[in-house]
Amino acid sequence: MSIGIWQIAIVVILVVLLFGRGKISSLMGDVAKGIKSFKKGMATDVTEDVEPKNISENNQDSDTNNDSSNKD
Repeated sequence: MSIGIWQIAIVVILVVLLFGRGKISSLMGDVAKGIKSFKKGMATDVTEDVEPKNISENNQDSDTNNDSSNKD
């Protein structure tokens, strides 16, 4: 049993009747804005992380700073 064109048409008509054209178009606009901001965020993350960071070096530096502050 496959989905026919009439079944798809009935579902589309019901959705338009329930939500209205204005609400559906605003929802699609919000989805498009979300996709654009996601793509922009992904492009920004790739350019910022050009050189890898060594986490162990950062932890050692913070440990030595904490030790010197505890001696005071």
